[in-house]
Amino acid sequence: MAFSGALTLTDLNDFITPSQACIKPVEQKDAPKKQEREAGAAETEILIDSSGAYYEVSTSLPTISNNKLEQAQISLNDCLACSGCITSAESVLITLQSHTEVLNFLTANASSTPPKIPVISIAPQSLASLAASLSSSSSGKVTPRQVLRRLKVFCRDVLGFAYVFDTTFARELALREHVAEFLERRDRAAEKENEGQLPMLASACPGWICYAEKAHAEMLPFIAKTKSPQQVMGTLVKSWMGGQWGRTPDGVYHVTVMPCYDKKLEASRKDFYDDIYATRDVDCVITTGELELMMREKGWDLSVAVGGEMDGPGPEEYLPELVQHPGSSSGSYLQSIIGHLEATSARELTVTVKTIRNADYEEYTVTEEGGRVVFKGAKCYGFRNLQNIVRKVGKERGYDYVEVMACPGGCVNGGGQVKAWGDREWTGKVEEAYWRGEARALDGETIDRVMGALKGGALRTEYRAVESDVVGLAVKW
Repeated sequence: MAFSGALTLTDLNDFITPSQACIKPVEQKDAPKKQEREAGAAETEILIDSSGAYYEVSTSLPTISNNKLEQAQISLNDCLACSGCITSAESVLITLQSHTEVLNFLTANASSTPPKIPVISIAPQSLASLAASLSSSSSGKVTPRQVLRRLKVFCRDVLGFAYVFDTTFARELALREHVAEFLERRDRAAEKENEGQLPMLASACPGWICYAEKAHAEMLPFIAKTKSPQQVMGTLVKSWMGGQWGRTPDGVYHVTVMPCYDKKLEASRKDFYDDIYATRDVDCVITTGELELMMREKGWDLSVAVGGEMDGPGPEEYLPELVQHPGSSSGSYLQSIIGHLEATSARELTVTVKTIRNADYEEYTVTEEGGRVVFKGAKCYGFRNLQNIVRKVGKERGYDYVEVMACPGGCVNGGGQVKAWGDREWTGKVEEAYWRGEARALDGETIDRVMGALKGGALRTEYRAVESDVVGLAVKW
């Protein structure tokens, strides 16, 4: 079902309303066999018409008629928890991840001996959603930095958090690790060890990971092992900063604010659970809409300015604030690799961008003088576009890298954002708000210090094929 900004777990049910089209792909097993036998194995792709219907069309044999694909049918067994909808089966995993749970913990923690250190980390897409919401009122153009400064006052003074961060520094570390992993894969591919190396597929979107693990295990070797910014932030808060505070990981309570519900599922993965200290890297995930609900419940008006909110970056409180990365509002993963190639190439490079269908599916080709292609990548958002990528990976070397996101429009259009999911006009306003404000240069010394303090492998994880075992409304992962 479609989510509102004020959704609670009690609102969940097991159907999709007519207003919300599911974005789960449908595997077609009954393609026209006669035509294939007559013409040979035809290469196909998905074409979406103006009405929203989609067809399988031949790219190599234009004489073959188009095959209209059926709409997805969702059951408890195959829901992907893709941010567009969620079933009660998935809700079992996130019953302890709600804004009510956060408030209950903070109340109980105040009287605990010793209390845990409560920390909250906010995604830049969530800040952009709130900034767009304020800017649509009489508040004028509000920047994500202003929103963050106001939220710091709310989270500390009203809720009782000890520290409030955004997740952009964690993203900086994730992007650096992402580039390093791509270079490793490229080198292995060049040594003819290409199986499962390239193209490398982005791993920051848990909706995409959930889909691949459930429906396309053959994709897993190509998915990057680098952790998402949320989970890198969990490592920083629980391990690095916790150590500076004199606490073990179980002495810190870490909450994140994210643009989609799938991040709750990501935080619940056993890979991000510390068996020694019996704690998760991220204890609780709430969405942008849930944070907005908390402010309403506490009578906090986010449209009211706070002192110092217009100031530039101030002294670092462990981590730099709001580091902006050029590229996409979903994390700039593709751009980070292209940027590295441009910075390290001995020759001048040219980047050409080709829109395949719309802004959600674009190809990026990097060539050097003379026209030799040195890199080819793609930005692919939404499961309908993703089907074409799934068909190509492993069969042909079309791309070196693909930035994959489950939601059309990317992370700014996550199901947990404020306002209506899937509203293109509103998503455009959030996108515009995301890029407001000045970019800041990062202190290399800070990055090196933090990266040096993290243990080997701390920024990577593993993915595996998953079969759901449904018993009543409980799902086993």
